[in-house]
Amino acid sequence: MTNKKDELFVSIIIPTYNRANLITRAINSILDQSYTNYEIIVVDDGSTDNTKEVIQRFNEDKINYYVHKKNRGAAAARNTGIKYSKGDFIAFQDSDDKWLPEKLEKEMDVFLEASDKIGVVYSGYWHIKDNKKIYIPTPKVTKKEGNIHFELLKGNFVSGLSVIRKICFKKVGLYDENLPNLEDWELYIRISKYFSFKFIDEPLSIAYCSSDSASINYSKNLKSSEIILKKHFADFNDNKEILAVNKANIGIYAFLNGDESKSRKYLMDAIRYNPLNIKYWLLYLVSFIQKKYYNIFLNVFFTLRKY
Repeated sequence: MTNKKDELFVSIIIPTYNRANLITRAINSILDQSYTNYEIIVVDDGSTDNTKEVIQRFNEDKINYYVHKKNRGAAAARNTGIKYSKGDFIAFQDSDDKWLPEKLEKEMDVFLEASDKIGVVYSGYWHIKDNKKIYIPTPKVTKKEGNIHFELLKGNFVSGLSVIRKICFKKVGLYDENLPNLEDWELYIRISKYFSFKFIDEPLSIAYCSSDSASINYSKNLKSSEIILKKHFADFNDNKEILAVNKANIGIYAFLNGDESKSRKYLMDAIRYNPLNIKYWLLYLVSFIQKKYYNIFLNVFFTLRKY
């Protein structure tokens, strides 16, 4: 008798760029999964290292390897993977991260029982930076599943290592290739307008924040945040507090990117939309001091922060 789960074929997409030294760990963590009904699609986004040789060493029929002739960004690489995918479910793995052995099985178990309204299943994960281990999403996120569109407008808490029904992409489109970063968040904002999310509250993957991680590229985060704010302004503008949060975030990225003038402009916008939030006033005032002290304040700000 065929197990229904065997019918749920998953295409696992790994975009990579010059990560030959890390991608073996990422792929091995997939090959070690208890759930085995999948294909792996590695999209090499114009690497100049020996990524191709590393992939060929696996000699694994489940792995399909595609190459961009030049670097086009993570969003484009993910879109190439979706284009070549055969599964009705799309999972994403970053080339510097690791899945725990039961991740995919537990997520597909949810899809097996879920209605078609569930478009995304995601789980908690360990975020490791500077030898510090943090569980994401934090308790500050008050609504983690169901209709989470409003919650997502405050900021992204859904791991990029999620599983998405392929039909979601047919409904809302692919990743926005104009975004140099934060493409996961922008996609989830679109998906959450039409589909519900399910959350597994346990760490099923490990995300490593390395020196070349996109998440710490302030320039890319600044540009992407501005694009997303403009693209979804109508949604943000429905709630002035949420609009203020996003204005403040852009102000922070601008300061960390060395643009104090732009930073203060956005922080003043945040104050205008939510003048009773003392943290925005403090961010504005602290922006006049040296960057090293600003970073200390930010650590406190994000520790105490509640959207």
